[in-house]
Amino acid sequence: MAEKFDFTNYFKEYPDENGFFGPYGGAYIEPELKAAMDEITQAYFTICKSSKFIAELREIRKNFQGRPTPITYCENLSRSIGDVQIYVKREDLNHSGAHKLNHCMGEVLLAKYMGKKKVIAETGAGQHGVALATAAAHFGLECDIYMGAVDIKKQAPNVARMKIMGANVIEVTDGLQTLKEAVDAAFAAYTREYKDCIYCIGSVVGPHPFPMMVRDFQSVVGFEAHDQFLEMTGELPDAVVACVGGGSNAAGFFSGFLTDPVKIYGVEPLGRGTNLGDHAASLTYGEEGVMHGFNSVMLKDENGEPAPVYSCASGLDYPSSGPEHAFWKSIDRVQYDVIDDDAAIDAFYALSKNEGIIPAVESSHAVAYAMKLAREQKHGSILVNLSGRGDKDMDYVIDTFGLR
Repeated sequence: MAEKFDFTNYFKEYPDENGFFGPYGGAYIEPELKAAMDEITQAYFTICKSSKFIAELREIRKNFQGRPTPITYCENLSRSIGDVQIYVKREDLNHSGAHKLNHCMGEVLLAKYMGKKKVIAETGAGQHGVALATAAAHFGLECDIYMGAVDIKKQAPNVARMKIMGANVIEVTDGLQTLKEAVDAAFAAYTREYKDCIYCIGSVVGPHPFPMMVRDFQSVVGFEAHDQFLEMTGELPDAVVACVGGGSNAAGFFSGFLTDPVKIYGVEPLGRGTNLGDHAASLTYGEEGVMHGFNSVMLKDENGEPAPVYSCASGLDYPSSGPEHAFWKSIDRVQYDVIDDDAAIDAFYALSKNEGIIPAVESSHAVAYAMKLAREQKHGSILVNLSGRGDKDMDYVIDTFGLR
């Protein structure tokens, strides 16, 4: 249970040297990739701990990304619901419009220090692709982005942004043509090109060291938010909330509050309902399994393979979640719950109309859950990680769900 788990040296002890968070994580990869992963792991523990690397990353965060991002008190939204006070951590104001740049700048800076010439990645909602294209342009590296054909149509503005910044956007037409297939294609490309490039995984998934590395780069969000909220209010929030697909924004955000007496909620996409293929709530409905080089909790079909998934949020439609999320659930530190499409879209409009903040559809799942908690509770405060802005989603939302 969470109250018995000792978090004192958590970030030094988890993951272990083999990349495991309890039973979850590891590196289930082909032999030819093991040397590449070992090279990245060694570089991360050497280069990323150097004062030169840390100083350069801090300068980038301050003068290029625009960190720290602020916390905004949503007074109008809070009043419309009741007496619980809702706040949002404004990762939508991070340069490029989402939290993804936090780890992309770190990963591409690491690639530069390692002497690599190109970075490869997958993307679903397009925000990771945009962030990596941004970082690659900044550091002068080539960039290949693999993206499912369905997501390319849904996220046309982000596709255009990637291309404008010089990235090569590669359409994936296999399977359901969404995020899982994009990851498959990116891994295949990396297997061919690993000597000259780094695969910059877009979430806290994949083989070790990526779940750890992405969490560490994203933890700036949680530690900023922790100190900002204390300064704003004189106390910590009663609850913190973030959406969870692969889980990068949530892992970074939750990292700042693990040792505090704060309730933590991860929100998965219920999509159209509980039938397999209608949602992407792996932690809620999945079982232990290995995919894309790591062991976690995943949604499986009748053959034990990754199941088809769906969400109105392209960045959440992935059939598994990061191994650290599976671990946090197993020790009862984080409560994982679900929000369906309709509730997410209602929250998309509620935050837009009440506060003048248009959230990403991914983030809208977290906003919807905060609104649900606020209706259930009589008082207190809730801090939501607003992981991205909704510019990319406006046409899709209007065309699919209409104006509300």
